[in-house]
Parts: sequence; C-alpha cells; structure tokens
Amino acid sequence: MTDPARPSGFPDGPLPDGADGGAGRGAGTGTVSGAEVELEAGRLRVELAVDAAQIGSFDWDLTTGRLSWDDRLLQIFGYDRDSFDESIDSFLARCHPEDRLRTLELLQSAVDTCGDFSAEYRVVLPTGEMRWVQGRGRALADESGVAVRLLGVAYDTTAQQEGEARVVRVLEAMNAAFFALDRQWRFTYVNAEAERVLHASREELVGGEIWDLFPAAVGSNFEENYRGAMADGAERVFEAYYPAPLDAWYEVRAWPGPDGLSVYFLDVTDRLAAQERSRRSTARLALVAEATSIISGALIGGQGEETALQRVAEAAVPVLGDWVILSLVDEDGRMRDVGSWHVDADARPLVARYALLRLAAIGPGAPIMRSLASGQLLTVDDVGETVGRTLPPGEVSDVFWTLAPRSAITLPLAARGRTLGALSVYRSADRPPADADDVATAREVAGRVALALDNARLYEQQRRLAEGLQRSLLTAPPEPDHAEIVVRYRPAMEVAQVGGDWYDAFLQPPGATMVVIGDVVGHDTEAAAAMGQLRGMLRGIAYRAGLGPAAVLTDLDAAIEGLGMGTMATAAIARVEATAEERVAGITRLRWSNAGHPSPLLLHPDGFVEELSGAGSELMLGVDPTTPRTDSVVSVRRGATLLLYTDGLVEGRDLPLDDGIARLREALAELADRPLADLCDEVIDRLRPEGLQDDVALVAVRLHPEDRPRPPEAGPQRVPAAFR
Repeated sequence: MTDPARPSGFPDGPLPDGADGGAGRGAGTGTVSGAEVELEAGRLRVELAVDAAQIGSFDWDLTTGRLSWDDRLLQIFGYDRDSFDESIDSFLARCHPEDRLRTLELLQSAVDTCGDFSAEYRVVLPTGEMRWVQGRGRALADESGVAVRLLGVAYDTTAQQEGEARVVRVLEAMNAAFFALDRQWRFTYVNAEAERVLHASREELVGGEIWDLFPAAVGSNFEENYRGAMADGAERVFEAYYPAPLDAWYEVRAWPGPDGLSVYFLDVTDRLAAQERSRRSTARLALVAEATSIISGALIGGQGEETALQRVAEAAVPVLGDWVILSLVDEDGRMRDVGSWHVDADARPLVARYALLRLAAIGPGAPIMRSLASGQLLTVDDVGETVGRTLPPGEVSDVFWTLAPRSAITLPLAARGRTLGALSVYRSADRPPADADDVATAREVAGRVALALDNARLYEQQRRLAEGLQRSLLTAPPEPDHAEIVVRYRPAMEVAQVGGDWYDAFLQPPGATMVVIGDVVGHDTEAAAAMGQLRGMLRGIAYRAGLGPAAVLTDLDAAIEGLGMGTMATAAIARVEATAEERVAGITRLRWSNAGHPSPLLLHPDGFVEELSGAGSELMLGVDPTTPRTDSVVSVRRGATLLLYTDGLVEGRDLPLDDGIARLREALAELADRPLADLCDEVIDRLRPEGLQDDVALVAVRLHPEDRPRPPEAGPQRVPAAFR
C-alpha cells in the first residue's frame, strides 16, 4: 500500500538517503540544516503539483506481481481500498474491452525493453460511465538488466477528449450527419448535416427526447440498437429505414460515451436502390437462363410439355411476380392451364384451383384471350376490375378474390408465327406493377419457352415421320399354324433419324418359317435405305425351296459386293423346320446362321435359356463375300421360344454387351410363363428402364404344341394363299 506520508507518485519502499524523517540528522541537536529545509520544500511543491493536476501514481512489482495504486488512481478507476486486490487483473477489469489488447502490448513492450510506457485508454466504471485515462511510466531493471518494476502515473483526460471546442470544429466540418444524446435520450448536439438529413433545425432538436421527436423509431432497429449500445457499452453498426416524412434508408454507427450516445449516420437510400436494381437485374438474367435450361432439358429428357411448363412457373416466382399461370395450346387448338406457382406455399393450392377453373369462366374479352388473339403483351393495372368483376358467382370468383391480385401482365408464347400458349403474371397490392425491365424479362422468358416448345414439337413430328418410315419398311409377320411370331421395333429416344435395325419373318416354300434380325452400320437415311435394300434382297434370295440360312447369307454377301452397295451389316437367320415324324413326336428343328450378330437365345419349355452360338458368330456382311457361312441345327420340343434381337437391347453407354446378354437371359427365365407379346415388352422395359440409347428390334417365335388347337393369344392363322 502507498505510504500516506509520502508525496503522490513515489513508490513504496525505503526512502532515499537524507529523507528518513530525522534518522540522518545530528543526534540530539534539534536543528535542521539548510539542505533539509530545501528538500522538504521540494517535496511539498511536488505534492501540491500532483494534487493540482489530479495525477495518480502506480508501482507494479514485476517480481511479485503486486500492483500498488495511490488514492487518486483508485478514484479514477472507481475502486476503494477494499475492492482493489492489487493485481493487474483489477486494471484489466476496468479497461475498455476494445483497448485492453493494445494497452497490454504497450506495457509488455516497456517491460521487455526496460523502456517507457505511454498509452491513452478508456475505463468503464461499474455505473456504466466511461472515462478516458492517459497513463505514462518507466520500467526499472536490476543489476542483470531485467525489468523488475514499472513505475508511473495516470490522469483523467475525459475533458480533453470531449472538449466541446475541438468536437464542434471536427463535427461541423463533417459531410456526414452526427448527433449526440445524453443518458436521458435528449439531443445535446446536432451538426449541420444532421439538420439537413433529419429535416429539422438544432433549435427544434436540442433538448428534445429522440423518442418524442421521431416516434417511428420506437420499436424499430433504431431503438433496439441505440439501447443495446448504451446497455453493453459496445459500438453498434446497422442499416435501417425510417418512414415518411424522412422516407429514407440510413447506415448508422452508434457508440456509447461517458455522457450518452454518439450517432453518425449516412443517407444510403440511393445506394441501396442501385443495389436493388442490380440485384433485380441479376435475378432477371438468371431467370432467363434458368427458364431456357429448364424447358430445354425437360423436353429433351422426355418429361413432357406440362412438366416443363410447371418447372418454368416455379422458376418465374418471385422474379416476375407473386404468382403465375402458364397455359398450353394443344395441337388441336384447345387451350389448357398446365402450370402454376405462388410465392406463398399456402396459396399454391388456390392458384392451382383457379388455373383449373378460370378458362371455363372468362369471356373472349379477358386479357389472356385478347393477348392470344392479338399476339401482343397486355398490361392490366387493376385485375379485380378487369377480370374479377366479370367472373360468375361461385368457386372461381371466391378463389380469385382470395388470391387478391392487383396488377398483371399476360403475353402469348409464340414462335415461328405460331401461338403455343400464354404466360400470365400477377402481383399483389403490396408490390408495384411490372416496370419496363420486368416486361422485357417476361418477353424474353416467353420467347425462349415458346421456341423450345416449338422445337420439341417439330422434333416430335420428325421423329414420328422417321419412325413411320422405318416401320413402313418392316411388314407384319405371318401367323403360321401353331407358330406364334411377335415383332417389336423401338426407335432411340435421343435421335429423330431412321436407322439400320430391321427384322423380318416370312414363309419359305414349301412352308418353313424364316425369321431374320439385322442391323446396318450407321444411323441415318443412308443406313435406312441400305436396310430396305438388304431386307428386300434377302427375301428374294430366301424365297427358294430348300435354301438354308447359310446359303441365303452367302448369296446376300455376293449381291452386296456385286451391286457395289458399299454397305456393312450384321444379320442372324433362323428357319423353323420339321419332318412329319418330328411333328408327331412334338419336335422341331431350328437351323440358323449368324453373320456378326448377337447370338439368338432359345427359351426351352423347362425354363432353361440356351445361347445359340453354334459355330460362333461369323464375319459380318459386306466385308468379304468369299467368307464361308455355316448352318447350325438344334432340335427342340414344342413350347420353346426363340428370340432374335439387335444390340441396342443389350449394349449401351451404361451397359456392357456381356452384362446386357446376362441380364437378358435372366429376364427370359423369369418371364417364361408370360404371353409372348407381354414377354417382349417386359424384356425391353427391364433392360432399358431409362430409355433407349439405340434403336431396338427383336423377333420372337413361340412353338406351340401341335397336338392341340392354336392358342387364342397367337391370334388367327394368317398365311399367304400359296402356303395354305
């Protein structure tokens, strides 16, 4: 503790020589020397100067950690002798949180260098009052040069910090608004810029309470942050809107001081408006891109027009409006509302219901009808008056008024001179009508959606035409007695071209059944033309009694070479034949030959699946006309099923050939008891559940037992007259 007999500023410990209160005087003389008188006078002058300057002193013993303060310093920091524990922690407890680290770093620097310490910092008293304090000191070292004590003084500089003259000069020169509040929330100072921004003079503001003068601040972000800053002593930075008559957004910085709150603020209305315009512009551009991606992806992916338009409706809200309805004009000219969405999830069922009811309830003068008729965008400032008043009483009117639209725009989805649908965008009363940028965005979205729809429809028309051409080249199979034949041709989903896959089934004199599967290399009209030629030539070659599959392929290979077709293809041919004795025994022979094609599969009556590989897959057609061709033969019991197929069924980007054939064998075994037509459809669906990446053709023959009538599922017996 500081000795009260010492002048302020002196550390505890032994007094200097000659200042021991009489121990150094002449014993028993009772006299005082002139030097002692001068020393006492000097001590008195120092003590008076320190008291006059209200300077407190400290002595920090760095060896023991004991921090000694005199009475003046205790008073500055708001302690008394009982509450001050003489530790650095007591100092830090009063030091403002924002100043602690900086002040500690300066203290440490003085200790490390045995140098001087100087810092100005804030002190927060238990009452919440804050003071500014200037501290100065010097570290003392022992014989080894290590600092062992830090002596110094500190004094209150609050008056200097907030000296009104300097503050006024600075604040009045600011181009930002500033005001100060006392702890009773009364204005104590307002600079010129604040007068301008707040639309009030100093005479009107100073002395008045902020909550009375600006009642809209009560309960707002302003009050929350102002009171929060005063409560926790921490600066607050925030943005807030003040309604009319100011009608502006402000960026506010509020920090507490010993006497109240200082507030610096800027009108950022224009800046935020520019940011909002930029945000909306970005959102509109993103919507155009997203709508294009959605509609194109959905249509290309085969999700259909209705699904695509529903997804566009979801993307359009809330960028274009609070809710939207998308309509579609079918190929027969009938219009339907197929997509709707609302920014409020609870209101979405209402919009969907209104979309279901509105077209039957509106008249020819409704905005959507006029927009479709004129091909122009229409803006409706009062939807209630224009549409709502014309709706018949009942559910559609009730739903409309519950949704309560205020403004709307409606525009056709038009491309290449055709109107494909309409886009209706609605806004509620709390949102301004669409501006020029909103309208331009709606036009762009509608245009891109319409173009994608038109492209998809043209694509579908071309695909249907191509598929029709392909199917026209593939005739229906015959229906010989007790042999049921099912054929399937499925074009790939991702292309609209005719291809080279083909199948055939016909009767060969004197009545044997021939089945063929083939695939011309390529996927274009040339491949389709070559396929048609090969199919016709094969039929002509095979229509000779007794000519086996290998001989047919040999002659076909020679024709390809001789006619200069320049075509390559794979093919597999099987002939169903039996002698009279074999028929009686219920046995049939399958004779086949393979030119580079996937091996046919044979499903036996007991469910066993056999791969007809025979001598193996020989060279494809169109490569070497001299290559030898061989026949393979297997005898089967009636009830067996033969399946020939193209590689699009068992091979693709996601399906290696060996895996595809293994899956096909498993499917045949599992579906053995199904009717033949169902078996063929199910096989395709199982192996290509995600859609076809390549054309698929297959032909299946089921040999029903001949000792019983032709089964109904095989259909009526239809054979050419020459074989009856």
